[in-house]
Amino acid sequence: MRILIVNPNTTVSMTEKAAEAARAVAGHGTEIIAATSKSGPASIEGHYDGAVAVPGLLMEIRDGEAAGADAAVIACFDDTGLEAARALADIPVVGLCETAVMTAALVAQRFTVVTTLERSRILIENLVRHYGMGARAKVRAADIPVLELEDEGSGALHKLMREIERALQDDGAEAIVLGCAGMADLARSLQREYGVPVIDGVAAAVKQAEALVAQGLRTSKRSSYAAPLPKIYTGAMSAFAPRPS
Repeated sequence: MRILIVNPNTTVSMTEKAAEAARAVAGHGTEIIAATSKSGPASIEGHYDGAVAVPGLLMEIRDGEAAGADAAVIACFDDTGLEAARALADIPVVGLCETAVMTAALVAQRFTVVTTLERSRILIENLVRHYGMGARAKVRAADIPVLELEDEGSGALHKLMREIERALQDDGAEAIVLGCAGMADLARSLQREYGVPVIDGVAAAVKQAEALVAQGLRTSKRSSYAAPLPKIYTGAMSAFAPRPS
């Protein structure tokens, strides 16, 4: 099967990191295809960045599906554009936050998501509640701008580890969820360091995407995720106008 990993920001090095994490867990016979959005912000930190990133993301999913992808993963922990992508695509589309918290719930009663900035913490906290995990999960911010995760000299790892230690001590966390795709390469080493399950959203999403494809499951097109109705879109959005099937 072919799994498309779409980075909805425009930073290629983050795409490569997510693709590497995906290939590390992909099953035999699964091909990982990585794509970087061609328009939008360099990183996604909050609602505004997320909204601006959606058109570029949708274009990559549309093109990836046309090229033969069997499922798509949106490689941003904010689950940027997830609902719109599910309405657009006929293939399954999964997000990092949804799959990561569901995975954490299988291995721990209580867990903490550690993300980057406070503005992202609020957004992710709302997502966690939306996914039905509000009573089991806390969300913490480590005060790390996303692009600092690309800089080994930024001190980002130290900040992340300090917040994980607080989660284990103060929250009673039994597992840690890494709340940013830019942390994907750290999961295994942090799991060894702290002796608790550490869930990377990229890995969780890839395995869930594989499971959906293997079971022959696709997103329901009845009601919520029905294909958008054909109509005229104007201006910069004209390329996104739905067409009759």
